[in-house]
Amino acid sequence: MTPPLIEVENLRIDLDNGSSRVAAVEGVSFRIDRGETFGLVGESGCGKSISALALIGLLRRPLSIGAGAIRFEGREIQGLPAAEQRALRGNRIAMIFQEPMTALNPVSPVGRQIAEMFVLHQGKSWREANQLAVEALASVRVPAPERRVKDYPHQLSGGMRQRVMIAVALACGPDLLIADEPTTALDVTVQAEIIELMRNLCAERGTAILMISHDLGLVANLCRRVAVMYAGRIVEERGSDDVFRACAHPYTQGLVDALPRLGTRAALGRSRLREIAGVVPAIADFPAGCRFNPRCARATDICRTTAPEMTLLGQDGFVRCHHHA
Repeated sequence: MTPPLIEVENLRIDLDNGSSRVAAVEGVSFRIDRGETFGLVGESGCGKSISALALIGLLRRPLSIGAGAIRFEGREIQGLPAAEQRALRGNRIAMIFQEPMTALNPVSPVGRQIAEMFVLHQGKSWREANQLAVEALASVRVPAPERRVKDYPHQLSGGMRQRVMIAVALACGPDLLIADEPTTALDVTVQAEIIELMRNLCAERGTAILMISHDLGLVANLCRRVAVMYAGRIVEERGSDDVFRACAHPYTQGLVDALPRLGTRAALGRSRLREIAGVVPAIADFPAGCRFNPRCARATDICRTTAPEMTLLGQDGFVRCHHHA
C-alpha cells in the first residue's frame, strides 16, 4: 500500500521547566494523505501549534520531542542532518504562520523574501528568482505585483501580508502546507478570499493541507477529516460531517454549542452565548484521568482517575471518552 504523505505516531512533546520535564503534547497520532485537507481544532493552549512546529523541525528549547515518530512518505524525518531538514522544510513541507507581521522579515522587501525560496531550494539565479517572485504574487492575486515586490511588510495591509505568506509557502509547490490560523485578525470578506485562494491553489497543485484553526465553520467547510485536541491530546477524530453533526466527545459538543447561530437570541445579542465552563489547564497542571474532567458535565469517578482509551467510531474515526455519545 502507498504510505500516507505524512504520518504522526504517538508524538510526545516535552517541556523542560528547569527542575523537571512535563509532557505538553502526548500520544498524538494522525495521518494525512496526498491532496487531503485535514483539520486540527481546539482552544488556545491545547498544543496545536507546537505539534505543527514539530512536523517541520522548528521546536526550540524548552520544548523538544520526547517520543514518537514523524514519517514523511514513509521515511522517518526526526534526526535528519540539518542540511536534509532544510531541503525538506520550505520545499516539500511549508507553513503559513499565525501572524505574518512577525513571521515576515521587517527589513527585507517581500519580493526578496519570496525570491529566496527559489534561490535556496531550486538553485535559481537572483534574476530568475525575482521574476518568479512577481509571478508568485500574481498567483495569490496581489494587485500590481511588479510594484508590490519592492514593498516592505509594514507597507501592506493584513490581508496582503497574509497573501505574501501564502506566496512564500507555496513558492516551491510543497506536498504539504501547514496553515496555522491563516485567517487570524482578518475581516470576514478577506477570510473568505484567503480560504478560496488556498483551496484553488492546492487543488491545482495537489497539495495536502493541515489546517489549524479555532474557526469550526471554516474547518467544516474546508476539511475532509478533523481532529479535536484538548490539553495536549487528540480526544476525537472523524470525518468533518460526523464530528460536527454527531459529536461523540463532550468537549467537541461544547465547542459546537458555543458557535453563534443565525436567528437565535444569542446571535441577536439578546442573551449570552453558550460557553464551556473553566479554562484549559496549564501544562504543569494537567489533571489525572481524562484531562477534560474538571469542565465536563458527564464526568464520574472513573474520569478523574483513569485516562480513557481510544474507542473506534466507524472505519476512520475514534473518540477518547468513558461516556461518549
